[in-house]
Amino acid sequence: MSILADPSAVPPERQARSLYWRGWGVTQIAEELGQPRPTVESWRRRGAWDTAASITKLEDCLETRWMALVAKVKKTGEDYKEIDLLGRQVAALAKVRRYEAPGGHEGDLNDKVANRNAGERKPKKKPNHFTAEQAEKLREIFLDQLYGYQETWWENLSRRTRMILKSRQIGATYYFAFEALMDAIESGRNQIFLSASKAQAHQFRNYIIAFAKQAGVDLKGDPMLITSELRPEGEAAAELHFLGTNFRTAQGRSGNFYFDEFFWVHGFEELNKVASGMATHKRWRKTYFSTPSTVAHPAHPYWTGERRNRRRKKEDRIEIDVGHAALKDGRLCEDKVWRQIVTVEDAIDKGFDLVDLDELRDEYADDEFANLFGCVFVDDSLSAFKFNDLVKLGCDSLIEWTDFDLEAARPYGNRPVWAGYDPQNSETGDNAALVIAAPPAFPGGPFRILERHQLRGLDFQEQAEFIKGMLSRYNCTYLGIDATGVGAGVYQLLAKPESGIKGVTKIEYSLEVKAGMVMKAQNVVRRGRLAFDSGMLDIVSSFISIKKTATTSGRNVTFKAGRGGEDGHADVAWATMHILMNEPLDGKEKPKGSMEIF
Repeated sequence: MSILADPSAVPPERQARSLYWRGWGVTQIAEELGQPRPTVESWRRRGAWDTAASITKLEDCLETRWMALVAKVKKTGEDYKEIDLLGRQVAALAKVRRYEAPGGHEGDLNDKVANRNAGERKPKKKPNHFTAEQAEKLREIFLDQLYGYQETWWENLSRRTRMILKSRQIGATYYFAFEALMDAIESGRNQIFLSASKAQAHQFRNYIIAFAKQAGVDLKGDPMLITSELRPEGEAAAELHFLGTNFRTAQGRSGNFYFDEFFWVHGFEELNKVASGMATHKRWRKTYFSTPSTVAHPAHPYWTGERRNRRRKKEDRIEIDVGHAALKDGRLCEDKVWRQIVTVEDAIDKGFDLVDLDELRDEYADDEFANLFGCVFVDDSLSAFKFNDLVKLGCDSLIEWTDFDLEAARPYGNRPVWAGYDPQNSETGDNAALVIAAPPAFPGGPFRILERHQLRGLDFQEQAEFIKGMLSRYNCTYLGIDATGVGAGVYQLLAKPESGIKGVTKIEYSLEVKAGMVMKAQNVVRRGRLAFDSGMLDIVSSFISIKKTATTSGRNVTFKAGRGGEDGHADVAWATMHILMNEPLDGKEKPKGSMEIF
């Protein structure tokens, strides 16, 4: 009997090919099928039996065996098992055929993948992309929450240059971050944020990320690339750059730029030159906004227009009225710069309801209130510390301090830190302040302020617990505490061994002690031996608020500051001086605890 189930049902050429692929010779096949040998040889050459793919040979073999078993009249149990097995093998080879065919994919081989892809697939979200609906939702959220003075800023969005002098804590950074995001989404223009430090610039970034989440978009990247359906297909993404003292890395970039707290940066002239270069083309906009610092700041002549008049003929000079009455509602001035002054009272009149004006006036001395909330520049000629000396001490800590990470469980590792605490005064109502600093790594080296904290309304035990909690993250080898008033209770609690704080030192104020502290701090500042992140503006204003004055008797000189408020009786400055006084006056000897690693 032939090996084929029914030879008569299969064409001779097919029978011959099947036998050939199973190892039969041409002569044997011719004799088996009763065909002339040249005929079989012709079939072999014409059908390219020798070059056929392996899968084709397997299919033929399986099919032949399967047909033979199916054709059997009497089948055994083993026959049925083999038929089932061969059927599954044939089906598997069919999947391979579909996979190898044009348009084949993994689902042709794997049923699980095929089933997973069978349903309607949602389009993959584009990163940092806003749909038209999301953009519209964000615009509605933005416009619905604006106060009157912010509406004025929005109405003057297209101004080539805006320069705004503002009160503290009225939401300017918050507003301009939102404004820039909306402009990037709708116009596709680049946005560049320039601040005194990278950490300060990241306030813009944090706000923008939070805004986008309200529309269901997760923004990532620095620089941040944003696209939207409102822009033409294929248009380059809008770039958002957040810059501190690393502004040089963005040279060659162009876009709208926002210069935050420009009255508080060191090296304003150089920074402004680079920033202005980024917005050279007329399609870009420039926005400067800041609280006032001192009239000695290099940016002050830009505000008054004096900078423009330099090197100009007398007949070409202009006079700009920068008084509050002239700029309260905003005005396009003679030098084509749109200027506005927004005091806290102006903000309240325009709907700002997040502060209590009477409470602010009660907390701050008149001169402090005028500077912080009334947009009045400070004259630091009577201050014990000069603004320009202090502002140049600022640095970009995120870039320069590679050994410090505020977000880590141990921000400064196991290296020693010193701390100073100025407790809350229940009589004057000033704040309490804790300052944590890295002491000099070598004699004459710099002190680096790592953290500073202000708190109000806590009793001595709560203040002590606060200090313990903050210092638990550091290896603190010295803590200087003003032990007068509430400070006496704080000192007693922290001086106990069970507090876990080393080097707790009592400081009892007197005219001599106070004078010595100020002298030491003046020496450190003049020699450039104090460093802090440039975004810590309260450190600068706290030191400036300390003034030389006569005692009540008039026979001695002492140092005082205004009461209460954000500068809180200069509490941050006094807490810092508690640290500095732990070093010998000349700074040349190795201070105790500065180099110890536990």
